[in-house]
Amino acid sequence: MSERPWLRHYDDGVPHTLAPYPAITMLDLLRDSAREHPDDVAFFFMGGSLSWRELELKSNAFASALRAYGVGKGDRVAVLMPNSPQMIIAEFGIWKAGSIVVLLNPLYTEHELEHALRNSEAETAVVLTLFYEKINAIRSNTPLKRMITTSIKEYLPPLKRVLFTLVKEKRGGHRIVRRADDHAMSEMVETHAQSSAPPVTVTPEDPALFLFSGGTTGNPKCVIGRHEALVMTGMQSNAWFDSAFEKKKIVMMLNLPLFHVFAQVAVMASGFVRRASMVLMPDPRDVGALIATIKRHKVEMMAGVPTLFNALAAHPRLKRDPKALRSLRLIISGASSLHLETRKRFEELTGGYIIEGYSLTEAMASPVCSPVRGKKKSGSVGMPAMDVEIRIVDAEKCDEVLQPGAIGEILVRSPQNMTGYWKNPEESAAVMRDGWIYTGDLGYLDEEGYLFVVDRKKDVIKVSGFQIWPREVEEVIATHPSVLETGVAGVPDDYQGEAIKAWVVLRSGCTLDGASLQSHCRKVLAAYKVPKHIEFCDSLPKSTVGKVLRRVLVERHNGGHRGEEK
Repeated sequence: MSERPWLRHYDDGVPHTLAPYPAITMLDLLRDSAREHPDDVAFFFMGGSLSWRELELKSNAFASALRAYGVGKGDRVAVLMPNSPQMIIAEFGIWKAGSIVVLLNPLYTEHELEHALRNSEAETAVVLTLFYEKINAIRSNTPLKRMITTSIKEYLPPLKRVLFTLVKEKRGGHRIVRRADDHAMSEMVETHAQSSAPPVTVTPEDPALFLFSGGTTGNPKCVIGRHEALVMTGMQSNAWFDSAFEKKKIVMMLNLPLFHVFAQVAVMASGFVRRASMVLMPDPRDVGALIATIKRHKVEMMAGVPTLFNALAAHPRLKRDPKALRSLRLIISGASSLHLETRKRFEELTGGYIIEGYSLTEAMASPVCSPVRGKKKSGSVGMPAMDVEIRIVDAEKCDEVLQPGAIGEILVRSPQNMTGYWKNPEESAAVMRDGWIYTGDLGYLDEEGYLFVVDRKKDVIKVSGFQIWPREVEEVIATHPSVLETGVAGVPDDYQGEAIKAWVVLRSGCTLDGASLQSHCRKVLAAYKVPKHIEFCDSLPKSTVGKVLRRVLVERHNGGHRGEEK
């Protein structure tokens, strides 16, 4: 097999390399767009819009305000909000202040937020008012010194803003009483509206993002992504998408949450490279609103997970309006396996191309994609994009490169790979070796360089695109006084891709039902981490050293050998 056989199977016009990459950052892309196309729409949001010039000026103002409050070069600033103009303004303002954006999942529980804030050492947080009290509850246990709040209504059109204030603000928990030492983002931007960006040098090699990942152990860690990594992945993705759009300006959907590397780097960064107009969806679960928004803005590109495509295809609105999604020309599916039937059904609904992708947070979404127009293979996630390399090595020996068709651990190398994990050199060294990211995923390359992923990263469970580690769930279940031991694994699920299942052995003389145990889990875990299935059994299969054999549990589930399931 040649060193990079996949290059022969790129779509016509897709370059084999983009090197050397320009020494620029996302800040440069924004500045150029604001100068050359100031009035073009950068982002649509709930009936309103934000131009490139407005984004440049407002992020300048926010950066100046941050500097005035003592936020400086290299400081970590947490961001906790849904997809919204404020999130984009905050990100670019933080970068212009020379600081690092720490992206937090709004679905995190207080326990999970506390860990993330302590891990990242963030002293400042920009939060939606809806999450203000949630952060306040754990604030004293974290390094936080200040919080900056913003309401979702601030960038709504006038009528929607009034209706939100009258009907939803108080009832929905958006109305807050800020502490005296906290600040309102809108007031900060208004106060510094005439300010230029602070005189801070931000280089392509500087850290831009902290993204949380379980790595190879399941313990959440801060992945450090450089400024240049966003540009590189954005350029690679954009060049790959040219097979569908050529060089035309398009409308892109940002429905996946921007705290995730898929949306933040692979999708949004490519939108900045292309100068696309991007549509922000604050609630990715509102499928009806998503369909209406795609139709209203004639969205041409959207990324998602198989769960979303199943929900879209089944939505009753499409029965009334079967052409509502016909503007879509390219759909990217990631995070879990896309079934052939889902692909066919969605391509019929849209008339567009649907491609699969594979990457991971540590690789800063270095794209592995199926070709847009070329040959797609059932079960394959595609091939490495330009300047991205894949290697398969023996899962035990690690340094032995395997031949086509042989299953081993998947390694990824690209110029945008993470710098490492924040203040965790041991874990960084375990995952990064000689420029390669050891993914922990098992798969193989065929003779033509197509990648097939055959198993998840170690025991990780992927539910609707979210990454859940069994040990985290097991530890919570084990705290219940009636539980003796437990094993947790992912089982196939037609809707979610995978669902969390827990096998539980109770203490002698104790009783417990599935609903009570789920309620116990919800006190500590985000909703998507709570087991969907619970099976009570007399014992768990274990290795000779006493380790619960999760794969055996899954095999039993798939084979129908079950005990009492709740």
